[in-house]
Amino acid sequence: MKSDLFAPRSLWLAGAFLGAFTLGAAAQQPAASPSPSAAPPAAAPLPPGSPLIGRPADNEAAAKLAPIAPPPIPAAADKLPTAKLKVPPGFNIEVYASGIANARSLVEGDKGTVFVGSRLVGNLYAITNKDGKRTVKTIASGLHRPNGVAFKNGTLYVAELSKISKVEKAEDNLDSPVKLTTIFDKLPKDEAHGWKFIAIGPDNKLYIPVGQPGNNVLHSDEHGLIRRINLDGSGNEVIARGVRNTVGFDWNPENKQLYFTDNGRDWMSEDVPEDELNRITKVGEHFGAPYCLQGNIVDPEFGWGKSCSDYTAPVGLLGPHSAALGMRFYTGKMFPAAYKNAIIVARHGSWNRTKKVGGDVLLVKLNKDGTVKSTEPFITGFVEDNKYIGRPVDVMQMKDGSLLVSDDYNGAVYRITYGKQKVADKK
Repeated sequence: MKSDLFAPRSLWLAGAFLGAFTLGAAAQQPAASPSPSAAPPAAAPLPPGSPLIGRPADNEAAAKLAPIAPPPIPAAADKLPTAKLKVPPGFNIEVYASGIANARSLVEGDKGTVFVGSRLVGNLYAITNKDGKRTVKTIASGLHRPNGVAFKNGTLYVAELSKISKVEKAEDNLDSPVKLTTIFDKLPKDEAHGWKFIAIGPDNKLYIPVGQPGNNVLHSDEHGLIRRINLDGSGNEVIARGVRNTVGFDWNPENKQLYFTDNGRDWMSEDVPEDELNRITKVGEHFGAPYCLQGNIVDPEFGWGKSCSDYTAPVGLLGPHSAALGMRFYTGKMFPAAYKNAIIVARHGSWNRTKKVGGDVLLVKLNKDGTVKSTEPFITGFVEDNKYIGRPVDVMQMKDGSLLVSDDYNGAVYRITYGKQKVADKK
């Protein structure tokens, strides 16, 4: 994340007068007027794609807002905020693994290994579980924003900023650095919204988003979209446009439609636009960005001559600047029946808002037509006194029906279960 950039100010000092005056004579001279100070140099321009582009000038409240960097090292297991996290009655929350710097996207392998991507530190992790003992291993380092991970038939797929790679037989040798083989490298290299969530759909294709290269920009046809490819890297196809920045999606188990979260633009106001929950019903749909926001607001900068009726509206809204990221349909049997086929969404939490929104995990229930019926808290407590003590990123259902939640602020993964187990704080 980028922080504010300030240019140094310099002050011109008046030169000293030189002359052959005696001290007394000099004392009788009228005082010299101070030389006027030169205007300070203009602040250096922000780099392309900076999240601070568009921040209102001369606004005290806005000047205090900027992306929030995580602590420099992961929190120790005994310092994690599990005792402060709240879950519904009957649910339990525990630390699944810690010491995972910048833990982001999650995927489970065939043999139970949990692979974890990162966005800021360039590492790829594996959490192994043998005889009840879990071990975190760094299986690759020096990668370029390896945020996205997917798994199919023994092969791990990894999304870096501008390419997709694979690791065959990924679970067979986790004690040595894994070998990544590039399968697709036709992706933009923009840093802004360049980190990627990836997943393999029911059609056995790999789905890859490309965000807008900035807060609110007109961009090339290679940005603001979701594409899919075959697992060997062939068959590149764009399936949706008008997507500002999605970092989480999953398929409805009942009709196989793709649902995805999408983050709204910044610096328009503290309360709009809201983040979106969208669904794709046909190839080629356009979801509005950057022309239409949250389905009913024409963008004041790029919406001239546009109508929101020309774009696919979201099925639900997820809060202003809440950073709705990872999401999964819950299909397991461990949780109560009311959770079956509902969507569990991790909201990373706002930075572009004076009062924090998000920093929690939501349960989203759908109507029979696939629109949102209700939204309710599932895990809360990541915000304390308007400051983050943790930031959820991704959610993942394990084979036993429990749920994992990654926290990139603390470098940890939590496990949520239901039933008579060690009980955390309840609502």
